[in-house]
Amino acid sequence: MSPRCFGTGGLVLPMVDYMRKRPFLMALLIFSVIFVLFLAAIFTVGGFFGSSWLAVGEKVAIVEIQGVIVSSRDINERLIRFRDDSQVKAIVLRVNSPGGGVGPSQEIFAEVKKADQIKPVIVSMGSVAASGGYYVAAPARRILANPGTITGSIGVIMEFTNIQELLDKIGLSTTVVKSGEHKDLGSPVRPMSEDEQMILQDLVSDVHGQFIRAVAEGRGMNEDEVLRISDGRIFSGQTGKALGLIDELGNLQDAIKVAAELGGIDGDPKVIYPAKDSPGLLDFLIEQGLREIWLDVQKKNIPGFQFLWSGR
Repeated sequence: MSPRCFGTGGLVLPMVDYMRKRPFLMALLIFSVIFVLFLAAIFTVGGFFGSSWLAVGEKVAIVEIQGVIVSSRDINERLIRFRDDSQVKAIVLRVNSPGGGVGPSQEIFAEVKKADQIKPVIVSMGSVAASGGYYVAAPARRILANPGTITGSIGVIMEFTNIQELLDKIGLSTTVVKSGEHKDLGSPVRPMSEDEQMILQDLVSDVHGQFIRAVAEGRGMNEDEVLRISDGRIFSGQTGKALGLIDELGNLQDAIKVAAELGGIDGDPKVIYPAKDSPGLLDFLIEQGLREIWLDVQKKNIPGFQFLWSGR
């Protein structure tokens, strides 16, 4: 009696025999399956982490500024990367910051300005975009804020802490050897003289003038107009719009829509974020702890010029 095959199993054995006789086809089939699974995994992971080279179509890129501005490196690297990506047609700068150091804020300002000369940069303000948080937004092509966004605070601040009385109580004293009268200007272990206060006030006024000129340039306003609202006061997004600091009211999705329109994108754009690093758990915990300490020190103790709204 000849063997019989029942159901679909009758097709399996002949197929297996055939593939065994054709090892090259078997290898090609296995390779094709692995390759398809690999591509599927890559696109899945890329979509999750926001990798720009994996997304298909014309894109709007999001660059976020969160918290106190203590460094410009990461922000500027992202701006440059998206500026030079031909598939990215516009950039949305999402700002949720009370400001920070003068130097980093000015460096970001410069890169936002450069990027906007190549493709539209749209600012979306979150809860707060004040002082340095507004400074970095000023050169963008369009600024959107929520009606209740805290913005403005166009000003400069330096803070010094004097601990001389505390040292006297615990019996500590310091000896300073210096090359010039003002070399220890701002020292926490002695009172500040009137001359030193005047020197610092002149410096603050100089940097304040730079802030005013930057806003006037970025917003296409007269410097006198900016000067009238540059005494450090904060505004709501709604008031900021009336004053010319904001172009329109809207949230992040509105900013993405505006960016797509200005970037010449038809239909819904592909929205991408910078790829995220994936440090180990220990590295992550150490990095986060050091970051919190560093931010606290930067906000409270380090002397230096700051574009910072300290009301939060």
